[in-house]
Amino acid sequence: MKLSRRAFLHLAGATAALPALPRIVFALDYPSRPVRIIVPFAPAGTTDIVARLMGQWLSERLGQQFVVENRPGGAGNIGIEAVVREPPDGYSLLMNDVSPTINATLFEKLNFNFIRDIAPVANIIRVANVMVVNPFPARTVPEFIAYAKANPGKISLASSGIGSQNHLAGELFKTMSGVNMTHVPYRGGGPAIADLLGGQVHVTFAVVTTAIEYIRADKLRALAVTSAIRVEALPEIPPDGGFVPGYEVSGWFGLCAPKNTPPEIVDKLNKEINAALADPKMKARLADLGGTTLPGSPADFGRLIAEETEKWAKVIRAANIKVN
Repeated sequence: MKLSRRAFLHLAGATAALPALPRIVFALDYPSRPVRIIVPFAPAGTTDIVARLMGQWLSERLGQQFVVENRPGGAGNIGIEAVVREPPDGYSLLMNDVSPTINATLFEKLNFNFIRDIAPVANIIRVANVMVVNPFPARTVPEFIAYAKANPGKISLASSGIGSQNHLAGELFKTMSGVNMTHVPYRGGGPAIADLLGGQVHVTFAVVTTAIEYIRADKLRALAVTSAIRVEALPEIPPDGGFVPGYEVSGWFGLCAPKNTPPEIVDKLNKEINAALADPKMKARLADLGGTTLPGSPADFGRLIAEETEKWAKVIRAANIKVN
């Protein structure tokens, strides 16, 4: 039987569409077994807490267990690489923070390219840092800047490690305010806060969740938050940008998947996470962490990752920051 050209094109078009059908059915059936959310940091940190909150929500909404698995090490690179190597089927996900946008420039050699090898799923929250001092002559950011300029090199800036987000927050502050501080890196935010409490160092740009209880107990003095607007958890603390125009630093936490994960699965997860961010109880829990919810599309999250990668590349190169 000889087909007309119109019938042939109709049949060819239908045949070409067939491979997409199993993928759509697969996505509708997703998840049909437990899903891993890999956290590239140790338990009990903010990334881990956010992963467990979202994992519980997704488990209840989608009828399968979303299990958190911690893979710490290498400034987050070990856990990220583990996800990059997984099949892009939606059963291995990554909960991450700002680290990969910093590491892209900080590390000369990585076995992955975060922007190329990861599919953004959904941003969840933005968390500000807070500029905190121990008993110190300055009670405001302008007083701090004046004191630091009068005592160049005598102010010690504590961080949770070379290239950490709070290290770069301090470096950006130094550049934009024109002050000179001596960087003192620690092996984590906890030891940095401990020495700040003990008076061994003068200032740090801690994640709000790390410092908030010490601020509320009047053990540390908060001079400013690093976000563009005030933070709900610390409403009385002004933003740094009001004193250093254009200064803004915020961490973020979001869910990613291996590149080439079916868009139907990405969209399904994105929809459920946005539903979580609209839930009053979830919003209150995230606010307790000092976070501001960031609902949006996978493309929105992708743009944020690209912008942050460019931003921190400039800071790292300007400060000539290197890791051993």
